[in-house]
Amino acid sequence: GGSAASTAAGVVPFTRGAPSTAKKAGTIPTGYTEGSGTIVTGKTADTATEAALAAYPGGVVDRVVKLATGQYEVHYIGVNWPHHIFVTTTFTVLGAD
Repeated sequence: GGSAASTAAGVVPFTRGAPSTAKKAGTIPTGYTEGSGTIVTGKTADTATEAALAAYPGGVVDRVVKLATGQYEVHYIGVNWPHHIFVTTTFTVLGAD
């Protein structure tokens, strides 16, 4: 089957086994490299997750990472795109890749 995600929210539905094109939306934090940062938990992680899921519903968050900039990377799985959702220190979605 495909994804139950909303295309109106920017989530790209996919067909199992079919590759997707990589894309970016909004702003990616300066100097961001995948795998950088520190895992966060608790209320901070919950609030960052809520912001990410409000902007990009349909996937599953498996971790939240605090970046050197103070912003958060919400690691998002279960959909073809996005894979990383970036959230500001005030929990506003900044961008995605």
